[in-house]
Amino acid sequence: MSKRVYISADYSEDSGDRDVVDLLNNWGKDNYHKTDFVDMAKVVSGSVSNNDDCRPCDLKKEFNSQINASSAVIIVIGDKTASRTAGSSCSRAGENSNVGISCTPYKQNTNGTKNCKVTSTSTPGANDDVGSINSYSYLRHEFEQAKKKNRTIIVIYNSLRKETSWLPWYLDDYEDVAQPFWVKDAYGNKVGNYTFIKQELGYE
Repeated sequence: MSKRVYISADYSEDSGDRDVVDLLNNWGKDNYHKTDFVDMAKVVSGSVSNNDDCRPCDLKKEFNSQINASSAVIIVIGDKTASRTAGSSCSRAGENSNVGISCTPYKQNTNGTKNCKVTSTSTPGANDDVGSINSYSYLRHEFEQAKKKNRTIIVIYNSLRKETSWLPWYLDDYEDVAQPFWVKDAYGNKVGNYTFIKQELGYE
């Protein structure tokens, strides 16, 4: 039976980790591998972000929904992950009123800012989702939601070796268990470490 797995990664075209994400998705499509991967790019390209008034909080709500529907979350760590701040500029975070608070709709910087459309906020309870009004980056928000919902969290480096200096501070507890995604096969070719991913997902 397939497992639904959410992928959190840096999707920057010039310095992101799409190579790892693409291979994971290929594994989910073939007849050999057993997993149904859901990467953030698919969420971002969906109906939520197609809305002209899509805000960072709308995306974070969608991430929560997708993570809740998944049994595990793979977090891809690249050399730029720790410095990524996209999604963190929420002026409403920590404010009790939405009067005079504005934000920039997702990927619409040229259109300026709009007034906050959230009418009220409250502190999430122990069993609630991570609140979408926060100063977390998208990447940290995904991690915090996965942790809060007790999902299996698999941390991999977009590298042939352990790159502990790449870990963002909020993933420090995963330093010992994070592993390189790439390995060399018997012919010296760079290949994805499917054996590790499969083991972490609980497949025999």
